[in-house]
Amino acid sequence: MKKLLTTLALLSAVTVFAEPLHICKGQYAFCGASGTTPTNKTITVLGKTFREGMSVCPVLTGDSIANFTLMNNSCDAPPGKVWSLFAPLTTVPQAPTWETLPTVTRTFVTTKETGGGMSNMWSMLCDIQPQKVNGVTLSNCYGPMNESPWTNGRLPYGSTVVTQAIAGSPNPVGGRVPANAVQKLQAK
Repeated sequence: MKKLLTTLALLSAVTVFAEPLHICKGQYAFCGASGTTPTNKTITVLGKTFREGMSVCPVLTGDSIANFTLMNNSCDAPPGKVWSLFAPLTTVPQAPTWETLPTVTRTFVTTKETGGGMSNMWSMLCDIQPQKVNGVTLSNCYGPMNESPWTNGRLPYGSTVVTQAIAGSPNPVGGRVPANAVQKLQAK
């Protein structure tokens, strides 16, 4: 069921962003298994303002999926930076030890409680940290909190979100599961 939810969420992204989706090759930050801390600042995405969050994410190398609408139509990041992109990974370095662990796709429902929201780090710019932790290069990624990566709309509390962040991670990076997909799964 969890693989189905991940697939549905990705298909929703493909449907909405069919034109600007691209495959980038090389370094990128993977935030799909990270939590997020509010920065007490705001960030504007496609003309809409949201609360800003910061996620610490491992820097990986390989093929990844990008939304060029948010990236100046280029996979190239400025020096000292990387784009936070998505890849269908089965293992990834994870906080707090940054040991490479299996990814576990799960869903959760957003709440008003502190840390009960979500964040979108897809195709956001990240600062590469100068020091490695346990041999892993990390980055500080900044993106909108409670923003839907598929619609650029504000995500209401009570939304079902898919993530690979471990349970208990504050404001996990993820994407909203389409309501019709949730209803279909609940009907089974």
